[in-house]
Amino acid sequence: MTGRYVVHLPVVATDLARAKVLARTAARSLAFLAHVDPGETTVSAEDDQGVRHRVFCDNRLGTGRRCVLRADHETPCTSRLPRRPPNATRLPR
Repeated sequence: MTGRYVVHLPVVATDLARAKVLARTAARSLAFLAHVDPGETTVSAEDDQGVRHRVFCDNRLGTGRRCVLRADHETPCTSRLPRRPPNATRLPR
């Protein structure tokens, strides 16, 4: 035994985009816990769990920290989330 275990918490979403949003939200809300590694968060289809989609970019930055943006971001990597404008649009439900 390795002494390490990974918790898999199934949560259902209707599509990949919503699954990624839900995964990012859950990971960030638990990031204050020392044993949670948000950068390794992935999502998969229920019937094809071997194919995983990364949720965070997780590139190493010059400061030693990791990028906290989504995996497919087009802006420069950053270790802090940008502030969202008050009238920003959200995904439709």
